[in-house]
Amino acid sequence: MKLIIQIPCFNEADTLPEAIEALPQTLPGVECIEYLVVDDGSTDNTTQVASDLGVHHVVRIPQHAGLATGFMTGLEAALKQGADLIVNTDADNQYNADDILLLIEPILERRADIVIGDRGVATLASFSPFKRRLQRFGSWVIGRASGIDTPDATSGFRAISREAALRTLVLSEYSYTLETLIQAGSRRMAIEYVPVRTNPQTRPSRLMRSIPHYLAQSTATIVRAYTMYRPLRVFTALGALMILGGVFGGIRFLYYYFTDGGAGHIQSVILTAILLIVGFQVLLIGLVADLIGFNRKILEEVLFRLRRIELEEDDLESTAYQAPASNERRSFR
Repeated sequence: MKLIIQIPCFNEADTLPEAIEALPQTLPGVECIEYLVVDDGSTDNTTQVASDLGVHHVVRIPQHAGLATGFMTGLEAALKQGADLIVNTDADNQYNADDILLLIEPILERRADIVIGDRGVATLASFSPFKRRLQRFGSWVIGRASGIDTPDATSGFRAISREAALRTLVLSEYSYTLETLIQAGSRRMAIEYVPVRTNPQTRPSRLMRSIPHYLAQSTATIVRAYTMYRPLRVFTALGALMILGGVFGGIRFLYYYFTDGGAGHIQSVILTAILLIVGFQVLLIGLVADLIGFNRKILEEVLFRLRRIELEEDDLESTAYQAPASNERRSFR
């Protein structure tokens, strides 16, 4: 069993040494542990620091592409290096690395495909009261959208099996945490949450520039992902609301027609016709979107099989992310 711990980075030269130093070198049930740093277009010397620290694999993205791209780049690189299990953590040492064992246990025992660290956002001291309420509400929304009990939707501290990693596809440019949950829920993957500890904050969050920015980006991600994986539900709900509005308008017109002849209420007839026509059109769009969704599932299955075949063919070949012959960590500065 080979475990690769990936760390997406953007200008993390100052915090990376502490995060790497805390990572485990051995774990029960794991024969090989390697570290992978994804430098997302950093303007500092993050790549050089990672190399000096003896990180086994360093992947650099030429230009800053965002957290979601960094996460997916790390998954692809880890799979190419033969990872059976991938753990994603932050470069600012937010999460307690000793809890990595808790993350991988459900996967090693074949109880789960994805395991996510629950920080206990309702009581997390580093969050303001408003942010705690916001995180709880967001987790509830994601839980409803994904069909999974979700205590901490935005936690990036997670373990992923090789099979789940091969099936993961993130289209968002903002973050991977929300979309991957909705995607996993639609595919009925086994997801488990485990309580984890956090370390004192070393810097402000770069993902949340402000509350309005975070809400706008997260809402767009949730709506887009939910519509992508459950289009019939979305369009059926919208179409049904319009049809109900049209029915209400029609009943209102008929009431006034039989009570006072309907004089002056021609607008209700026009509005009723518009709502009914648009409502039925939206329902038809939902059916088409659902059929497109089936085609997308077929394409995702084809992509999964192609990925697996490519990795099997490259399993014995050298890659750009070749690890050192020894799994021992180099000296730290």
